[in-house]
Amino acid sequence: MTPRLVAVLVLVVLIVAAGLTALVMVPWRSVPAPRADQLDALRELPADQVSRGRAFHAELRPATYASLAIGLVIALVLGLTSLGAKVVMLFGGNWAARAALGGLAVLLISSVLTLPFSVWRRTILRRYGLSTQGWGGWAVDLLKGYAVSAVLGGLALLAFYAVARYVPDWWWAASAAGAAGLAVLLSFVFPVIFEPIFNKFTPMAEGPLRTELLTLAADDRVPVRDVLVADASRRTRAVNAYVSGFGATRRIVVYDTLIDRAEPAEVRSVVAHELGHAKLRDVVTGTVLGALGAAAAVVAVYLLGFWHGLLSLAGVASIAEPRSVALLLAVAALAGLVTGPAQSLVSRKVEARADAHALALTRDPDTFVATHARLSAINLSDPDPNRIEHLLFASHPSTVQRIAAAKAYARGAQ
Repeated sequence: MTPRLVAVLVLVVLIVAAGLTALVMVPWRSVPAPRADQLDALRELPADQVSRGRAFHAELRPATYASLAIGLVIALVLGLTSLGAKVVMLFGGNWAARAALGGLAVLLISSVLTLPFSVWRRTILRRYGLSTQGWGGWAVDLLKGYAVSAVLGGLALLAFYAVARYVPDWWWAASAAGAAGLAVLLSFVFPVIFEPIFNKFTPMAEGPLRTELLTLAADDRVPVRDVLVADASRRTRAVNAYVSGFGATRRIVVYDTLIDRAEPAEVRSVVAHELGHAKLRDVVTGTVLGALGAAAAVVAVYLLGFWHGLLSLAGVASIAEPRSVALLLAVAALAGLVTGPAQSLVSRKVEARADAHALALTRDPDTFVATHARLSAINLSDPDPNRIEHLLFASHPSTVQRIAAAKAYARGAQ
């Protein structure tokens, strides 16, 4: 059996495995509350809050869509012409330099050309008061993000092309296993290694709120190591909380903005939602799907290497040579565009289940409603966004869907 045929069979197995994982572990049966209930929830929100949220997103929309469109065009121009290969060739004849530095150069071109749209978006955030960070601090965070991407991306590209160079017939198998392993590894180490690069975390002071949150986790049988406060206020007024890590690294993280701008019961409601993700193993589900997806992507790239017309467009002789970096990024951009709506759907289903978990854990639908009304106001959400945009891009149920679901829970609990 040839490596090519084996790769086809492995790709089928990976796709089936991902499909079965999603079928079993994603709560597909969750259905948004009836539209009539959502409209009732919308009418109960302050009119000025709704108007401000919609105005904010109307101003943000052109910059967001322009950035997406320009980024895609840049990826396609670099990847589906010989331009990207020529950029890589600027780094000489050493394959390692081409793989790592050439790949980063291609990424940098896209980042620089889309930077004006990031500036545009941030200008809007500052005008609406959502961003509290000066331009200097923003630039530092931007450079930190570039540095992290450069290190991870450079190492990944170097490993990918090293395996392709030294295991010419079966490189796709080794690289697929490596990609899956990397996805799992990052799930474990990201909270410990990378989160502190962007935020400072301090243990929450002893007091009633900390005790309530730890008690809530204990009642939910979700072991957590600590409750931390993130200094989000240095860059934003937005509020949030999350549970990150696995096992010994798991901790509840609460934005300092949430503590300052929400009632303790509302903080408890938000944390109950986040505990639901840990309790229901949503991070594990995401990690498994990410690992299977990463492995499948590598195998698919190997099979694309037999499409000689595509290689000719990109000006490369083989998908396994460093000059193909731009082509790989173009394929990744197109794959992201195609799979994005499905990923958003999965995320909304998972988030809706975490909402239901929070309601069952706290048994306090009134606070849940008040919490999401407050979060919508502070975070400048559009509480009832355009349906098409919501289906394509939204990672969470809308505010009115969440409030209506809480009221439906309250009726059922009576």
